[in-house]
Amino acid sequence: MSWPTTADELAAWQEELARRRVRAWSPAPASAVGACVVCFPRGKTGAGARGDRAWAAAVARGDTAVVRGEAGARYVPGLLALREGPLLEAAVRALPRAPDVLLVDATGRDHPRRGGLATSLGAVLELPTVGVTHRPLLATGEWPADRRGAVAPLRAGDEIVGCWLRVQAGVRPLAVHPAWRTDLEAAIAVVLGATPRVRTPEPLRVARTAARRARAADMG
Repeated sequence: MSWPTTADELAAWQEELARRRVRAWSPAPASAVGACVVCFPRGKTGAGARGDRAWAAAVARGDTAVVRGEAGARYVPGLLALREGPLLEAAVRALPRAPDVLLVDATGRDHPRRGGLATSLGAVLELPTVGVTHRPLLATGEWPADRRGAVAPLRAGDEIVGCWLRVQAGVRPLAVHPAWRTDLEAAIAVVLGATPRVRTPEPLRVARTAARRARAADMG
């Protein structure tokens, strides 16, 4: 499956993905949780432009892969896949072994067309995905109780599209987004299992560190 190259193509594809009915995935105790992250040059102002230098990293099963490239488009909310999708796909495909489920710094159904980057990346890779962000895109909801594992729904209109998840007492909760082949229960279990000590899930932390180190090495 190839990525759309225009905003209209992507919007139509996002709507089609949101309508698909796919076999649900459920985590097992030994499920390998991977993650992928992309970063761009530091110090630039504005939302980002097409052609920005980019470093994408993916981790799974103890392996790390980093790819270098350029942003495919300027940053536009709701169209993040045009900017980052192919870079993240390349990083995950560079891993010697794919994970069982992939954490993505992006949303799923919390999106104008219910098809955020976490969903579209999973469809391209044919991997279950879970989105993890610091804040929702469109959805709203009150924070959960201040204890590990507490959840509170995030709603877009009348639909529950994700949740706030408290991974540690005393710190801000994460926004968790079911995406490709995952429901809310599976998404919560994956994120909690991948976040034993600090606020950021460990695979995402490792991937982000790898991408930033590659950026630092290339830019001095």
